[in-house]
Amino acid sequence: MKRNSGHPRGWRPAHLEDLVFFQRGFDITKAEQRQGNIPVVSSSGIQSYHSEAKVEGPGVVIGRKGSLGTVHFVDCPYWPHDTTLWSKDLRGNDPRYVYYFVHTMGFERYDVGNSNPTLNRNHIHGLDILIPPLRTQKAIVEVLSTYDDLIENNRRRIQLLEQAARLLYKEWFVHLRFPGHEHTPIIEGVPEGWEKTCYNELFEFHGGFAFKSKTYQAEGKYGIVTIKNVHDARFVPECSSRLDSVPDKMKPHCLLSTGDILLSLTGNVGRACIAYGENFLLNQRVAKIVGKDIPRSFVYWTFSSDASQRELENLAYGVAQLNLSPVKLGEQEFLRPSSMLLEMFAEICEPVFQQICTLNLSNQQLTKARDLLLPKLMNGEVAV
Repeated sequence: MKRNSGHPRGWRPAHLEDLVFFQRGFDITKAEQRQGNIPVVSSSGIQSYHSEAKVEGPGVVIGRKGSLGTVHFVDCPYWPHDTTLWSKDLRGNDPRYVYYFVHTMGFERYDVGNSNPTLNRNHIHGLDILIPPLRTQKAIVEVLSTYDDLIENNRRRIQLLEQAARLLYKEWFVHLRFPGHEHTPIIEGVPEGWEKTCYNELFEFHGGFAFKSKTYQAEGKYGIVTIKNVHDARFVPECSSRLDSVPDKMKPHCLLSTGDILLSLTGNVGRACIAYGENFLLNQRVAKIVGKDIPRSFVYWTFSSDASQRELENLAYGVAQLNLSPVKLGEQEFLRPSSMLLEMFAEICEPVFQQICTLNLSNQQLTKARDLLLPKLMNGEVAV
């Protein structure tokens, strides 16, 4: 690509406000929200819906308070929350190009808050940038959207696989409508072949390592998995705290592998997820669950079921922050299905479990590839 004055031909030096003009969002409390389908976009994304929109889409929203510099794209009418800045004027630029571009800005560097991170729009509007022609913007969007479309397609497949296996688990092991249930005698309230036992007889709960925060690094080979990485039955592989090496006294189970099943023990307790990827270390207050001669798929869908979630929340203790004791959990009663039924479930759901792992790994790689390409496209280093 030919360059003129140090930048690609056709690209013009400008300020961020020439690409997009940001406006502070509008305050609204949960109590003020009324049932509707208008997304309320906060700094952490869409958390609720309202009956009224403040802004027409499409729009780009960035975190102003709390989750600083997060970026969200909205293609419908929406309500940008007071904790955000929203794109009042896109200056005729492609909305999705603006969305991708602001990902490269690193707005968290412009924090002006004290105890609570805060972003001031006046401090970012004057930042020097390069703006490509609209045709180039659309070409860049087409490249990046290909990655995002693949990621979204995989995400939907994961969602469908999760839903199918969860429904099967609920039908067989919660409602007890398993194959042959019509002809299975009930003995003392338990289907024949099933057994009343406790969690400790079927599952092992391995706690994480007590890492010292003073040893954490922003960069490093190993990411430290905390309760923040176990989010609503979804593993979040991004780790802000890292280490270059494994501590000498750390137990082997704390080095995670793809397919490990994790359980949050503090805060939002009882959330289960499947870990995927390499070089993750398990921190305290997160447990790894291992089945004792129990199929891995049964372990996962047991602890990610609604029934398990309610039970674990009821077992939690604490005032300022809920905590879940693995010891107390292990003592709880559990109804073990027959070995034949466990084998039948595994035959159906083990391939589903493995496919979910594969799709998650694929999305992780697609995300890395997109994020490596993103800044190169935005500065014209890679031509389209």
